[in-house]
Amino acid sequence: MMEPLRFIENRTFDEIAVGDTASLTRTLQAQDISLFALASGDVNPAHLDKEFAATDRFHGVIAHGLWGGSLISAVLGTELPGPGTIYLGQSLRFLHPVRIGDAVTARVTVREKDGSRQRLLLDCVCLNGRGETVITGEAEVLAPTEKVRRPRALLPEVHLHERGVHWNHLIEAARKFSPALTAIVHPCDAASLEGALTARDAGLIVPVLVGPRAKIEAAAHVARLALDGIEIVDAPHSHAAAERAVELARAGQVTALMKGALHTDEVLAAVVSRTSGLRTERRMSHVYVLDVPSCPKPLFLTDAAVNIAPSLEEKRDIVQNAIDLARALGIAQPKVAILSAVETISTKLGSTLDAAALCKMAERGQITGGLVDGPLAFDNAVSRAAAAVKAIASPVAGDADVLVVPDLVSGNMLAKQLIHLAGADAAGILLGARVPIILTSRSDSAEVRMASCALAQLFAHRAGIPC
Repeated sequence: MMEPLRFIENRTFDEIAVGDTASLTRTLQAQDISLFALASGDVNPAHLDKEFAATDRFHGVIAHGLWGGSLISAVLGTELPGPGTIYLGQSLRFLHPVRIGDAVTARVTVREKDGSRQRLLLDCVCLNGRGETVITGEAEVLAPTEKVRRPRALLPEVHLHERGVHWNHLIEAARKFSPALTAIVHPCDAASLEGALTARDAGLIVPVLVGPRAKIEAAAHVARLALDGIEIVDAPHSHAAAERAVELARAGQVTALMKGALHTDEVLAAVVSRTSGLRTERRMSHVYVLDVPSCPKPLFLTDAAVNIAPSLEEKRDIVQNAIDLARALGIAQPKVAILSAVETISTKLGSTLDAAALCKMAERGQITGGLVDGPLAFDNAVSRAAAAVKAIASPVAGDADVLVVPDLVSGNMLAKQLIHLAGADAAGILLGARVPIILTSRSDSAEVRMASCALAQLFAHRAGIPC
């Protein structure tokens, strides 16, 4: 049922009497401060920096006094006198700080009417939830003379995204454990070395550099990076570096692998070797952990990098790997959406049959630790509104943590669309081997590389891999 159309209506000069009053109440949210700063360009740390604002000088003032002033303007423009009001002047005094969580009531009261000029003088006051006067003053307006009634404007939906928040949570959680001994495979460029050293400095890994010593040292010299105290395992070329790193993992000398300046295929060739690799009984699969600006929580996307056209049995392992990672990151019961183009089962669309089978596997204990539902189209998986329109009754629909794609092509396209069009950051990790493997991209920022290291550290700790 559609919400009834709402209207705002003014009060003309002749309808207003001295003593008339109007008010509105709003609770200050952190988003309000950010929106105000974005619109005004005012980035005063007294309003935006909690540590700075908490100093004795500012007494915890973390909100704009002008935010309260804007509430007064809202009362004048929508209630009294309302639409058609022309602001002529205002004088305000800010008496107490307004903090996040404060419910502020703005009230205006007509003090004087000037009939010769159609002007009003109004007393203005803002009170917090404790009854304290936080703002006082007066406003002069030119009141409307004609009646105005208009539909109340629908404000645009705004999503504010603080980049790196999800990564910071991951990194802080990983810092509680000992740094993971991590073999950096062929780190012969600045990006690979910087990522490894940044993760080391953050307390996430102890890097072991595996590759041609001369090339590693030359790359460090060009990038002005110090390698003092870091172990270098010499290997003549990238293929040999991958093989040597796998040997270290098989011997229990490292807890994780991290891709450096070489192709992913070279790393995987050594990892999946049946005689000397890191295979387990579980199918290996890749999981992206995406920080999407419009999504309030991280999204796990699998598999967009390794398995081209996985079978049903392989999809079972792909789902289980993702659940295990989500649980390692603190999600007690991850909600897993098996994606397809539709939310109904059709013999003409094999991915819907696989989705149904995976759900039954979860019911029978072949997949554990998560809530699994599907098939679900992408919109039904991430949007409660879309799921409601389709009348999908499911604990997963509209609130999925994990998105399982039908094949690599669709997964790769979805991941890159979220990254390049939706502004997502994507950390990533390969699971199902004896140790977690961090598959970074040359375009990954140091923050994303650090987040990927945090994923490996948290997963290794949960899996009981000694650091």
